[in-house]
Parts: sequence; C-alpha cells; structure tokens
Amino acid sequence: MRWNNLLQPDLILEGSVLNLTPGIIQQYGLKGLVLDVDETLVPIRVVSASAELRNWVQEIRQVATLYLVSNNLSEARIGNIAQSLDLPYYLGAAKPSRRKIRAALNAMSLPAEQVAMVGDRLFTDVLAGNRLGMFTILVEPIVHPDVALRSHPLRNFEVWISEIMGASISPAKRRFTKLHK
Repeated sequence: MRWNNLLQPDLILEGSVLNLTPGIIQQYGLKGLVLDVDETLVPIRVVSASAELRNWVQEIRQVATLYLVSNNLSEARIGNIAQSLDLPYYLGAAKPSRRKIRAALNAMSLPAEQVAMVGDRLFTDVLAGNRLGMFTILVEPIVHPDVALRSHPLRNFEVWISEIMGASISPAKRRFTKLHK
C-alpha cells in the first residue's frame, strides 16, 4: 500500500467527534468504533468526560460497539475517562502500532472492515486504522480552552506532509466527504 493511501482517511468530519451521528455510522455500514481519547474525545488536560460527550456515547452505542484505544500511558486519566463513559479501553497503544487496536477488534468480535478508527491524528490514528483495513475517520481536535488560541503545529505538519505525499486532506474537502483510497 502506498503512503498516500495509508494516510488517507475514508471520511474527514468537519468539527469534533460529536458531529459523528448514528446516521453517518449506518450510512457506511459500520458496526463498531475504535476511538482515540486525547483531543478526539476530551482535551489533553481533562480527566473526565463532559455531559455532552456522555450523551453522544449513549446515542452512538445504540448503533455501534465502542472501544477506547489511547497512546496515553496514564491509567488514572484514561481509566477515569473510560469509566465515566462506561467503555472498555486500552492505553499505551503506541499507534500507529496495530497490536492494541487488533486486541480491541477481537474484544468487539467484529471484522476490521466493519469498524472505524476515529481520531484527530493522521500519523497515529488514520495510519494505524488503514494498516488494519479499517474505515478511518479524521476529526478536528477538541482542545482545552487554555490552548485553543495556539495552533496545532504537529497536526498541521502531518496534514502538510500527507498532502505532499498525495493524500487529500485540504480544508475544502472536509465536509462529510467519502474519499476513495
């Protein structure tokens, strides 16, 4: 598989993960979601889920099985977020490593093709999901209000490199766009 295909999300969602609806999930025939945690579900400094996120999880779990897979090593933080959402999780995933995502797929008893890897990063979440043959969804990061004014240099760099390599990540193509690999 070529690099531009490995870094190409299947769906680029405008806004946060909270814009991912049951209708979108069903439209793509998905039965499960593997969710990144930091800046996909909660800002990096937050230790529990917001009421809005808890409501979103309740709505989404009606149509899909959910599992958290985070690169974060903090059992206290990730465990607390998972507990507040009543979701199973793996931490220390070292994405783009596939090992813990594969373990989540096994725990969900779903084939990779029926599960989306949802995250805010191309070189971790999208790359790992594509390496497993999953449907990949790129969302905009949810950031802490204290850092909202700062740009995201690492994410911006990933987008820039991905586009140089041939992936289509430009802002003009963000709205619920199905991109072909």
